Amino acid sequence: MTEDTTRRVHLAAHFPGVNNTTVWAHPDSGSHIEFDSFRRFAQTAERGLFDFFFLAEGLRLREDKGQVDVLDVAGRPNTLTALAALAAVTRRIGLVGTLSTTFNEPYELARQIASVDVLSGGRAAWNAVTTPDSFTGANFRRGGFLDYADRYHRAVDFIASARELWDAGPHGEVRHSTDFFTFSSPGGIPTPVQGHPVVFQAGNSPAGRDFAAGSADVIFTLNNGLEDGQKFYADVHERLRRFGRSDDSLKIYPGISFFIGDTPEQAQEHRLDIEYQQVSGAGAIAFVERVWNRDLSSYDPDGPLPEVDPVVEDPNKPASQGREVRYNQDAPATVAKWRALAEAENLSIRDLVVRVSRRAALVGTPAQIAEDLIHRVQNFAADGYILVPPITPGGLDEFVDRVVPELQERGAYPERYEGTTLRDHLGLPAARPAADWAAARANA
Repeated sequence: MTEDTTRRVHLAAHFPGVNNTTVWAHPDSGSHIEFDSFRRFAQTAERGLFDFFFLAEGLRLREDKGQVDVLDVAGRPNTLTALAALAAVTRRIGLVGTLSTTFNEPYELARQIASVDVLSGGRAAWNAVTTPDSFTGANFRRGGFLDYADRYHRAVDFIASARELWDAGPHGEVRHSTDFFTFSSPGGIPTPVQGHPVVFQAGNSPAGRDFAAGSADVIFTLNNGLEDGQKFYADVHERLRRFGRSDDSLKIYPGISFFIGDTPEQAQEHRLDIEYQQVSGAGAIAFVERVWNRDLSSYDPDGPLPEVDPVVEDPNKPASQGREVRYNQDAPATVAKWRALAEAENLSIRDLVVRVSRRAALVGTPAQIAEDLIHRVQNFAADGYILVPPITPGGLDEFVDRVVPELQERGAYPERYEGTTLRDHLGLPAARPAADWAAARANA
């Protein structure tokens, strides 16, 4: 695709999860539980005319060596509850919640999401994710886990079921019988303001891309570099055509961090300072343990890399049946590469983890970041970006106050909300009936 200078930048905001994205020990960080944190974050994003507020949800605490990870944080409110509360204190911004297709049921979830759409005046969206592991399954009646392919088959069927229920509304009836779901619904679902709430999909695999092309309205991706983003964008749009969909029927929003400075050098220094706060000593050890596949708790995170070799497992044994998914299945090659890098630059374990776990980010002065965003969007690396600040809830303030005006000065960002629903903000077409989605998938 050639550059299109008429394309405007779209922005959204991700309330960071209870992990090391946010520096929770930072003096400016607030609570991840108190509603005031959610309120302030969402209202700042709305002041910046962002398309949506994105909230992740985990159905378990994280796992480490088969046990609950002591570095994880418990107690975060339920996603739909938080979004319903935010609907009352915001007016235009979209409200996106992450909800699993593996450990929920279609009628219940369709009803809850439709309710948020009605309460918010048409601003609700569902980030549909598959859940891979039995560690999470232990929290649910059926337990266990689904094989990789089955997770996506269930997810497609789940979304199709929800769309049928939204079409039926409060007075229609749905009879659904497939390998995954059999139910007879006599209605009772509120009619969503948007027809169908917007459906997001988060994933980068070929199966995930096909899933999005056949079932979703928006993709949340990690392909946030310029060239990687362009390749991902082109690939997804090629898949869209196989499903008989137009280019404007699906939007791509990578997640990305940002570091602002008065000078480029100051922005880089700010980035490095935050990255070392994000990677604690214990966190660095936990990170390398997942590659070495052995207990490394006796090692000093500020010392050299372990001299022992990684434990190599049977490559045919799934990594998702009850333990943390490995960062890299080819552990010996990864370790060799890391050792060469650490020796060449005299890096400690923690130094190395900061380097190899570095997230993609917008780094520079407000003007530089604005120009970078415009260049990416107008060259089809993305339709918009989901900003993930390192400080919660005040981390968006500087971006809204300093970068948004730069975008507006260049005519690349709106001066006001131009619609009332999330579909309006995203520029999506009107919702299609569930039967149309099913027919397109059948013909693909």
